Amino acid sequence: MRRPVVVVGDALLDRDLTGRADRLSPDAPVPVVCGLSEVERPGGAGLAALLAARDGGEVVLVTALGDDPAGRRIAELLAAAGVRVVAGQLPGRTPAKERVRVAGQSLLRLDREEAAPAPPVVTGAMTDAVRSAGAVLVSDYGRGLAADPALRAAVTAAARDVAVVWDPHPRGSDPVPGARLVTPNLAEALRFAGHPADGGTIAAAARAALELTDRWRVAGVAVTLGAGGALLAGAADGVPLVVPAPPIGPAGDPCGAGDRFAATAAVRLAAGALPSEAVTAAVAAASGYVAAGGPAGLSTPDRPPAPPAAPAPSAPEVVRRVRARGGTVVATGGCFDLLHAGHVATLEAARRLGDCLVVCLNSDASIRRLKGEGRPLVPERDRVRVLAALEVVDAVTVFGEDTPHAVLDALRPDVWVKGGDYAGPALPEAELLAGWGGQVVVVPYLAGRSTTRLVQLTEVTTAGRQDG
Repeated sequence: MRRPVVVVGDALLDRDLTGRADRLSPDAPVPVVCGLSEVERPGGAGLAALLAARDGGEVVLVTALGDDPAGRRIAELLAAAGVRVVAGQLPGRTPAKERVRVAGQSLLRLDREEAAPAPPVVTGAMTDAVRSAGAVLVSDYGRGLAADPALRAAVTAAARDVAVVWDPHPRGSDPVPGARLVTPNLAEALRFAGHPADGGTIAAAARAALELTDRWRVAGVAVTLGAGGALLAGAADGVPLVVPAPPIGPAGDPCGAGDRFAATAAVRLAAGALPSEAVTAAVAAASGYVAAGGPAGLSTPDRPPAPPAAPAPSAPEVVRRVRARGGTVVATGGCFDLLHAGHVATLEAARRLGDCLVVCLNSDASIRRLKGEGRPLVPERDRVRVLAALEVVDAVTVFGEDTPHAVLDALRPDVWVKGGDYAGPALPEAELLAGWGGQVVVVPYLAGRSTTRLVQLTEVTTAGRQDG
């Protein structure tokens, strides 16, 4: 049976007060917030544990809670989420944070906590829980629990056998040696490394991550970059991995995105993923969490990031826009299987002949009929994506017939471009385009470049290696 993911760290109670503000107070230039609704949730390490539990599997939270309403409420919320809580005594009050929010924006945050909190009480049950872990996530919120010598010893011992992920805090403790992954954000990484805070570049993140990997004696540091994704660095002679974040549409609430990232990384490492795989999954999960509304979306599953607000226009729409301003519509077509320099030369030449270029792409089925089984080598969806990413291509449309006649009749381009050394009369499309006053042209083609030739060269090379 798989052992639990154990989250270690400072828990607090988060409370969101959400309302509307449509006037200012008469006695001060501040908004009056009314119609308030209240939502409570675990915060800090409690949120990390809740998010890990949403990924499935057993989750245990090792924390310290005060004997007060906030502490009892945290335990109640986590129990309802399926998280087992192993808690020591927290002297004084359990920390609580309240956000006042209007129209998706925070107006104010109120923190209720001890000014100089006493060290939490760590019990044998807490260290035993760490020793039972299949993976450990230390969610350090700088309130002393992660600095406790007994807990640090237990986590250090665990790091010899299981994955340990450490989410650090500027007021917290250094990660234990041997941790599999440390997950500071960019500002934290620069601060820990003693680098200028204004060095917020990929290069600065990489330098800080490599330095911290060596200083902390950990396997890897994943610097989270907000909307930029994350950068993973390991060995000093390795090249950092950058995982860009997908676009998420309108700005969401990023509160807790770091916890979502760390929790996903820990769960994936516990399941046997490589650090690179865990970080890639964590970026996707954090983006989905923000896209779903951040903490406000915890009642629903994280959803994939929304597509960009302005999707690429369709081929008919591109043609309509160009025609509306009196421009010239150019089209070309083909299989574009294994895009090569010959294809690019044709596309570049075609685009220079007018005001837009539409690529008419053979579907997978039509290619199989034309070229036989085993083709295409690259599936239709991927071919569309590669072509659409080229700057010279304005739109891509797929046709399933053996010839592009139907799609040409629908688009009615002014110019139909073929690459090669043959003349217009030999092309069956010439008569079709003449019907609406269009023109078929041929552009120079780079000799020796073709998908068939690439396949043949690959087969010869492979055969040679087998014979050798």
